[in-house]
Amino acid sequence: MSVQTAMSRPTLLAGDMGGTKTLLAIYSLETHGLQQQHLQRYVSAEWPSLEPMLESFLKERPDGINAPTHGCIAVAGPVRNRSAQITNLPWQLQEQTLALAAGIEQLELVNDFGVLIYGLPHLSDDQQVVLQAGAQDDGPLAILGAGTGLGMARGQTGDQGLQALASEGGHREFAPRNDQEWELACWLKADLQVERLSIERIVSGTGLGHIANWLLQKPEAKDHPLRAAAQNWRQRQTGDLPALVSQSAAEGEPLMHRAREIWLAAYGAAAGDLALQELCSGGLWVGGGTAAKQIDGLRSDTFLEPMRAKGRFKQFISDLQVTAVIDPEAGLFSAACRARMLAESSGRLD
Repeated sequence: MSVQTAMSRPTLLAGDMGGTKTLLAIYSLETHGLQQQHLQRYVSAEWPSLEPMLESFLKERPDGINAPTHGCIAVAGPVRNRSAQITNLPWQLQEQTLALAAGIEQLELVNDFGVLIYGLPHLSDDQQVVLQAGAQDDGPLAILGAGTGLGMARGQTGDQGLQALASEGGHREFAPRNDQEWELACWLKADLQVERLSIERIVSGTGLGHIANWLLQKPEAKDHPLRAAAQNWRQRQTGDLPALVSQSAAEGEPLMHRAREIWLAAYGAAAGDLALQELCSGGLWVGGGTAAKQIDGLRSDTFLEPMRAKGRFKQFISDLQVTAVIDPEAGLFSAACRARMLAESSGRLD
């Protein structure tokens, strides 16, 4: 990049929007990498659409911060044909319309989990924790992350640089690995009244609640202190049973510790399957809202051994670098990384 003064240096727009909140930020490219210059948090439902929010954000940016030239906004929903329908909001987003509203040259919409692919190669040490040290090359990347559901994404470097590829791998069929998981799967199918059980029914924050609920329905757990909370969560969708499970497990309560162990093992198995499917020699990452909260479990053999237990490919998995993303603003940072790629490809950062 050519030497530029601070006032002439191009800036980038990054966004991370969901049905509840939207983060908008402006980044500059410094010698040490991307630097966040301005950040605002918005309650999504308080705005009629994203366009006026963008206009307000850019109009009210502090003095001395240049208007961005390129942008990327991560959105909670699928992106097709440069447009997106936001989950839990009646908003239809179009890239060209948003770029005009923001007054920038180019803006790209990317799924809010898939966008992480663009940030993974650039994460600093304080944004991630190594779960398994290993080799990395310029091969495919992959990430999965348990939150409300189970997100998955993959990336491949080609002629135009790193490209994120959408995935709905969390909706693959759950394959029980032992008698315990078979019993759980049969019970959960009946409880949810479904014929097919996806991985995310078990490997997600919600899944941790399902596992605990299964254990709490057993006769030997009739006097357990969380049984009533589990019933309310199951029947009325009230309370945060997964959080109660995690807290009880951390305090050493035996049954909830067992629930957490079952969940971690299934999560590890799903991570190993993704690594095989993508042959992600460029690295495997674990993200999502639970990564930072469950970091001790993710570093344990309860997670890592099922991940590695892939028969003839055990050594391949054991040699991979596996890393957890712990930065709560990783999506926003990754959107900024994608915006930088767009600016570079346009020649603005030469």
